[in-house]
Amino acid sequence: MRITDLLKKKGIAVGVSVADKSAAIDKLISLHEKCGSLSDVKAYKEGILKREEMGTTAIGMEIAIPHAKSEAVKAPALTAITVPDGVDYGSPDGQPCKLLFMIAATTDGDVHLEVLARLMQLLMDEDFTAGLKSAKNADEFLKLIDAKEAEKFPDEAKKEDTPAEEKGFRVLAVTACPTGIAHTYMAAEALNKAGEKMGVSIKVETNGSGGAKNVLTAEDIANCEGIIIAADKSVETARFDGKPVYSTKVADGIHKPEELINKIINKEAPIFHSDKKAESTDTGTSEGMGRRLYKHLMNGVSHMLPFVVAGGIFIAIAFLIDAANGVQAAGNSAFGSVTPVAAWFKTIGGYAFNFMLPLLAGFIAMSIADRPGLLVGIVGGLLASNGATFADPGASSTIPSGFLGALLAGFLAGWLMKLFEKLCEKLPQALEGIKPVLLYPLAGLGMVGVMMCAVNPIMAIINTGLNNGLTWLSDHNLGILLGCILGAMMSIDMGGPFNKAAYVFGTGMLTTAATTTDPAVQTVCYQIMASVMIGGMVPPIAIALSTTFFKNRWTADERKNGVVNYIMGLSFITEGAIPYAASYPLKVIPSCAVGAAVAGGLSWLFGCTLMAPHGGIFVIPTIGNPLLYILALIIGSAVGMLLLAILKKPIDKD
Repeated sequence: MRITDLLKKKGIAVGVSVADKSAAIDKLISLHEKCGSLSDVKAYKEGILKREEMGTTAIGMEIAIPHAKSEAVKAPALTAITVPDGVDYGSPDGQPCKLLFMIAATTDGDVHLEVLARLMQLLMDEDFTAGLKSAKNADEFLKLIDAKEAEKFPDEAKKEDTPAEEKGFRVLAVTACPTGIAHTYMAAEALNKAGEKMGVSIKVETNGSGGAKNVLTAEDIANCEGIIIAADKSVETARFDGKPVYSTKVADGIHKPEELINKIINKEAPIFHSDKKAESTDTGTSEGMGRRLYKHLMNGVSHMLPFVVAGGIFIAIAFLIDAANGVQAAGNSAFGSVTPVAAWFKTIGGYAFNFMLPLLAGFIAMSIADRPGLLVGIVGGLLASNGATFADPGASSTIPSGFLGALLAGFLAGWLMKLFEKLCEKLPQALEGIKPVLLYPLAGLGMVGVMMCAVNPIMAIINTGLNNGLTWLSDHNLGILLGCILGAMMSIDMGGPFNKAAYVFGTGMLTTAATTTDPAVQTVCYQIMASVMIGGMVPPIAIALSTTFFKNRWTADERKNGVVNYIMGLSFITEGAIPYAASYPLKVIPSCAVGAAVAGGLSWLFGCTLMAPHGGIFVIPTIGNPLLYILALIIGSAVGMLLLAILKKPIDKD
């Protein structure tokens, strides 16, 4: 849905003067009334004010976008005003708002979210927003938006405005990262900007946490010159059969977009041939074994993370409730389920958390063997989590093989299923229909059952050795070194393989803590998670501090965006530091890595523990020794800031 479809000329007022936030809201609502968008002005205003009570809709950059879904809205609509003198709208950056849009949405559907997303993509262009703020009349305002939409979303341009020879896109791309949050969209934006700069039409599909967006159509694929896959997890590729496909990591989409586009237009990408009619995860390009293993692993991790985060935080809340009610944790195996409310949180969180290993193994196996691998992987992960053996298939007195067993189950089950699929290719064509519903599941279940019952005792021994090793590290005061290493790994590539390896190790230790009854092992596991999270919080905060206290090291735009990194760092979103690391890698990465290592080591030294796998400062009540944890975070961030000040010289004003 285009902005210009919702925004009418009489819904725009430029150069207005309003005394305060309330007057600005009234002005925008009056424009909706003038356009005939509302059946009940009072009811709609109540919806707007109710939304504002939840938090300001100002987004910074002198922009606010109040919005509401209401029965009083006849049809989705948009109004806009410009306020040259600005109005105090409670913006997070403290700046007065000079450009305001108001979205009126019906209660059926999520039009307001679609419009918000589109507006945010357009308004990230500072030259565009400056043009809107200085527009002399409604016609000019609308013309600017129409031109920007046609430029930003060329596939939606009106047919009469698109010459026949310019239809379609020269280059297509798919971006995806394990978490589906920052890297996915940063790579998409970098590719779009590079295409615009190079004069190459490009369409980018994002495989984010909310599902695939801007999906490539069959027509797009048929008309393009080639496809870029910038992904760190498996994506659907069977649809690209017969087209040039260049596959690489998502980081290259962020840092080398022009190079990737040139691979397609210079015809350097190999032709991809799919051996499946259905969904395939093969990239069609020559990737190394290590790269393929990483992508299979990240496919499992990306599907596992929501269960780990949500379930882990629920369990941490249960511990917090029991502790608040005076229940002693030491030596109490029922801790976290003593009080009724705590027991509810721990039970529900446990249900979600118990899916962690089966889903990890299941989606690793599915990445290798496609859909037939899902069953064998999930069952293998479940058998790893309970430790079933031939002698004790019910796992009544066995030691679980845990996280390492689930990893092994995912990869071995996937490869075995892949091999079985190859063998089944020689069967008569008449049996083709029963392969996916009978042969694959039946044989797969038998294979994974035998395999895991055979390897579980071995993996249990390894798992026990790992637990003993962790206790030894703690007893010999070597845990500080481990804390430093984990903290540095979280910062080295800020969301890349090292970061993900450290984070997966940390969440794996939470699983170990949940399955062991040894208090010493549990404590070490929680210390590991604390060092991992603090290491991921330091880079954005160190950069934010540097842009605040060493302003002469940064450009005006970098200083402005630095404020956002306070929020991202405190929220444990390491990716906020990526734009700075990309611009000054030899200065930012070492500084942040050292600061994160210091914070991780101090967290361990102070005996800080963390039972939640995510949340940053917002899960501080679940952290053991929280004040010392905050102190470690401050010290590590300050070290990173000071190293940045040393390595990055002041900018020449000329």
